[in-house]
Amino acid sequence: MSMPDKVKIYEVGPRDGLQNESAEIPTDVKVELIDRLSLTGLEHIEATSFVSPRAIPQLGDAADVMAQIHRKDGVSYPVLVPNMRGMESAIEANVEEIAIFTAASESFTKRNINATIDESFDRFTPVIDAARMKGIKIRGYVSCVLGCPYEGYIAPEKVVEISKRLLDMGCYEISLGDTIGVGTPNTTIDMLGEVLKAVPMEKIALHMHDTYGQALANIYAGLQMGISVIDSSVAGLGGCPYAKGASGNVATEDVLYMLNGMNIQTGVDLNKIVETSWFISKALGRKPASKVANAMHKQ
Repeated sequence: MSMPDKVKIYEVGPRDGLQNESAEIPTDVKVELIDRLSLTGLEHIEATSFVSPRAIPQLGDAADVMAQIHRKDGVSYPVLVPNMRGMESAIEANVEEIAIFTAASESFTKRNINATIDESFDRFTPVIDAARMKGIKIRGYVSCVLGCPYEGYIAPEKVVEISKRLLDMGCYEISLGDTIGVGTPNTTIDMLGEVLKAVPMEKIALHMHDTYGQALANIYAGLQMGISVIDSSVAGLGGCPYAKGASGNVATEDVLYMLNGMNIQTGVDLNKIVETSWFISKALGRKPASKVANAMHKQ
């Protein structure tokens, strides 16, 4: 397969990136982060999650964030929704797109959301019904597609099964997540080779974590197979609490630098992303995890 001419960057920094930060982040900082990202050319910015504040205190201000951001025409601001209560809050916040999530690992699903995989799908049913009634788009996440902290190796066939179920339920796109960052190009290719037999290529996104420094290599492998949607996080924000070293998502600016060098179009301004990377990193009291952000930083 040939490389795509254009790649869609799906920015997850404000949600997946910030949710594991221990220090409380003021709502106005989150709002400014999203507003800055809205001016970079990004068309998909995952803004927050309507979860219980007891589960993820950092995102307890989801309604305030959605009320205060300046929504830009042509930009989508999806939110993660775990259950019907979260869906009701999302509807009140006038969201136009939601994301639902499960995993290819039974053990991870039980530890993460205290449910079996089948039970997670049961929870999705009323959420999806409500979304369809309101004309809200639905994206699906599959965690642990290349490995699980409890089960180790995950068979590609399991990823296929979960991805197909999400597609059949009405998800317009399925994001395949290497949640603990253990994948390599060969395991990425093997997994995708099976998934693409059951799910159309244009409905697949890659969500790579950089725990072992393999995220860009794995994304490159996906690009070679024709994948054209990449999840990333400004400044490399985020991290799975179950991953060794808790390394974050692949940095948006690192992905952009690679794509720019390959003449693959994204419509996103790398310089503005780097500026935004330093804005949020300074607010968090540290440097960006991104090598590109550090290399391009103007002293």
